Amino acid sequence: MSAKPKIKKAVLAYSGGLDTSVILKWLQDEYHCEVVTFTADIGQGEEVNPVRGKAEALGVKEIYIEDLTEEFVADYVFPMFRANTVYEGEYLLGTSIARPLIAKRMVEIANETGSDAISHGATGKGNDQVRFELGAYALKPGVHIIAPWREWNLLSREKLMKYASDHGIEVDFNKGKKSPYSMDANLLHISYEGGILENPWAEPEEDMWRWTVSPEAAPDKPTYVELTYQRGDIVAIDGKNMTPAGVLRELNRLGGGNGIGRLDIVENRYVGMKSRGCYETPGGAIMLRAHRAMESLTMDREVAHLKDELMPRYASLIYNGYWWSAEREMMQQMIDASQQYVNGVVRVKLYKGNVDIVGRKSDDSLFDEAIATFEDDSGAYDHKDASGFIRLNALRLRMQAGRRK
Repeated sequence: MSAKPKIKKAVLAYSGGLDTSVILKWLQDEYHCEVVTFTADIGQGEEVNPVRGKAEALGVKEIYIEDLTEEFVADYVFPMFRANTVYEGEYLLGTSIARPLIAKRMVEIANETGSDAISHGATGKGNDQVRFELGAYALKPGVHIIAPWREWNLLSREKLMKYASDHGIEVDFNKGKKSPYSMDANLLHISYEGGILENPWAEPEEDMWRWTVSPEAAPDKPTYVELTYQRGDIVAIDGKNMTPAGVLRELNRLGGGNGIGRLDIVENRYVGMKSRGCYETPGGAIMLRAHRAMESLTMDREVAHLKDELMPRYASLIYNGYWWSAEREMMQQMIDASQQYVNGVVRVKLYKGNVDIVGRKSDDSLFDEAIATFEDDSGAYDHKDASGFIRLNALRLRMQAGRRK
């Protein structure tokens, strides 16, 4: 095995939990380097400030704890939803879209503190190691990356717990009832893996879900909400202007209360294996339906169809960690340009797990009632023109038929 590189200082993505607390001490002992901790608040719903005391107890001098929720929604979630992004037909990419922001900020902190390495707690089986590291290399090509799960032999929770105990690391993992699931949360979603979910036939337990009531238990009366769009982004709910993070928080509240946003899928990881996961994305589920409704009224047909053709590629780029790639940035420019006239209001009905579009209006609408009507359109559309249109488009079909004969 090759010798470890000489590292002076490493920036660690630090949550204060068992894994990253062990990693912090392990970096100090194995690499004999100074560690800078970085903890991002991206709306995961947990208090992040206690990590400061935990890091200080392990001798950390430079501690970064930052609220990135507005940047997360404005610069990552909203641009992704302008593309109506869905991975493999279902997944709204709640975990994937948070990683490029974390990678960017880790690189910035490395530059600020003179660190020559970054480190993360992603395992060698998952997608996150790829996302963090591709982002870091794109933004700081010469950075050294330390991924302990690919180096150490602490490959079980029992070994991690023993390491913590042997080295006097204080962790909270055994206080109260611990969830049997591996979870990741941010303002867009919460995910669940492991436990009984490793059996694709097993139905998730009802008490697993944290953000949404079950559709069966949702209110019997629907909730109506009006979403105001400017250039493809929601800027107001029921006429009240909100920041991007404020929009997503309110839609999470409304969607969760109406049983919206649950998902149970088997997905294809970038590293090659299939993985079963459950997700709650109540606000995202509303945003996707409403945005498509706004586009349906205001967007040219061929532009909309081209966007739909490119979306799966765009989704794969995000899922696989290529947010900072040249092709994603090129596609984003095209997507953003398509949103110039995606302005107006969408009325949504939320009821027992369903998101129904019940109204849409826009000053930039391409819908012409005079043409679309089934009543007399007073000459706005000449029905006779359709004959030539159909015959021209049928020419190649008629030629094929002659060849078959």
